Amino acid sequence: MKRKIRKWFPLFLLGAVLSGCRRESLVPPEEKPAAGQETVALTVWGAAEDEELLRRIIDGFLEEYRGQAEFQITYSPQGEGNCTVALMADLENSADVFAFADDQLNTLVAAGALEPVENLELVRETNLPETVLAASINDTLYALPLTADNGYFLYYNKKYFSEQDIMSLDRMLDIAAENGKKVSMEWSSGWYVYSLFGGAGLTVGLNDDGITNHCNWNSEEGNITGADVGRAMLGMAGHAGFVSIDNEGFLEGVENGTIIAGVNGVWNAVPVEEIWGSDFGAAKLPSYNCAGQQVQMASFSGYKLLGVNAYSKHREWAVKLAEWIANEENQKLRFELRGQGPSNIRVASSEEVQNSPAIAALLKQSEFSCPQRIGGNFWEPVIAFTAAILEGTVTEENLQDQLDTMVEGITAP
Repeated sequence: MKRKIRKWFPLFLLGAVLSGCRRESLVPPEEKPAAGQETVALTVWGAAEDEELLRRIIDGFLEEYRGQAEFQITYSPQGEGNCTVALMADLENSADVFAFADDQLNTLVAAGALEPVENLELVRETNLPETVLAASINDTLYALPLTADNGYFLYYNKKYFSEQDIMSLDRMLDIAAENGKKVSMEWSSGWYVYSLFGGAGLTVGLNDDGITNHCNWNSEEGNITGADVGRAMLGMAGHAGFVSIDNEGFLEGVENGTIIAGVNGVWNAVPVEEIWGSDFGAAKLPSYNCAGQQVQMASFSGYKLLGVNAYSKHREWAVKLAEWIANEENQKLRFELRGQGPSNIRVASSEEVQNSPAIAALLKQSEFSCPQRIGGNFWEPVIAFTAAILEGTVTEENLQDQLDTMVEGITAP
């Protein structure tokens, strides 16, 4: 898409690409700030994949408020999943505006990083109720809803799979292996690994203290035990058609043709569809064989929110920038450029969004999903367990011990 580039835009491009943290003035060199005009320096954090989108949004913000202040806005890539950790490292000097996953809201509020949102009624009127709820604690709104699509589903290449094939992960793995290709899923993140245990009826979640977790992924009782899921994972890990790979690796595999299906989210809908073209397919997650039964894979659901740092030195302008990023026009742009499902009611109900294959797949998967409410001790033990499986150090003999160790870490105080 071609668009007019204003003379000051390259400065922003240079600042964002060459120096994630270096501040570059975005004031046009031919326009001198008026005497006594306020200098507003703001830092915005967003996903690396959203870089071009945020450039265009900030471009519009600078045009909208041109002449009202001397703006110096810096974009720095920061994944929503790790936002809280990065903020806590130096809260008073961190980003002024930042995108984050909704499961981090309690921690951010407890740390004093967020203050109640002023325009409560406007946010409630213009956004889907579940997104407003996700951004609230005890009916107090602390962040702006940004997306209603922070979940995952199945991407697949129709050249290799029929609609019947995609009902079974085991069938898909066989087809991939027969063609010298791979089906991908990221096991280095407990977010995705939940789909296997959760689908089998095993549970994990936050205790009433809001900090520690409960988890029975090592259960030795019930129709399907933790060891049953572990055995299924051992089978997948050793299958020639399977690969555990991160988000970047998934896109690289799709592009070079080695990956023909994968578990991923809507943030990759646009590039994957561009690569596969008319063979692009999206569906709910398949079932997998576990203890002789077909188990429908579950998923975590969630929302992306936009926060304003309570310690921002220019909080009033930071709020305006956050409202601009999350407004109806820019949520529409976010969908067009990134394929992300909007929280804005008008945009979400548009024909374009309703006809999106990725959004439709996410909606079908929502029947088998639940909100992610997990304490911080969840992530590392799961990574350690799956890494051991992929490395081949987990065996039938030590599987239960490995599960017990994982759950002990997840539920640690």
